[in-house]
Amino acid sequence: MSERISRTAVYKGQPAMVQHLVGLAKAAEDSGLDKSLIHLIKIRASQLNGCAFCQHMHANEARKDGEQQHRLDILPSWQEVKSAFTAREQAALIWTEALTLVAARGVPDQDYATVAAEYSGQEILNLTALIITINSWNRIAVAFHFQPEF
Repeated sequence: MSERISRTAVYKGQPAMVQHLVGLAKAAEDSGLDKSLIHLIKIRASQLNGCAFCQHMHANEARKDGEQQHRLDILPSWQEVKSAFTAREQAALIWTEALTLVAARGVPDQDYATVAAEYSGQEILNLTALIITINSWNRIAVAFHFQPEF
């Protein structure tokens, strides 16, 4: 079996891809979305995609930015403990799950209605850009077996 492409080789071999993903993420992050929400979205999508590299990296970033460990601990089962998350966070997590699992179930009208009840059209676009970006990074990291740095 041949060795996977390294993280460094991905960055060097396809700099345009990296540059555009970084730019899209920055645009979403600079749009005014709450920093804690951004972390929750990145971590939840990474959990759904089985991306250990991104889960580890974004959980560390979230903790550094003041996210509470207990919320990170229960994020995989957030729907069982909704009281730990605001209505806006819950709507964003529903949207994250819908867009991350789009191939399996499409995007249910109820999921759009839930996010639209909490966010403006522009905010939904910003959330979508963020979710698209983390899903892309997850696919790159999973494809090439990027490993968390401990």
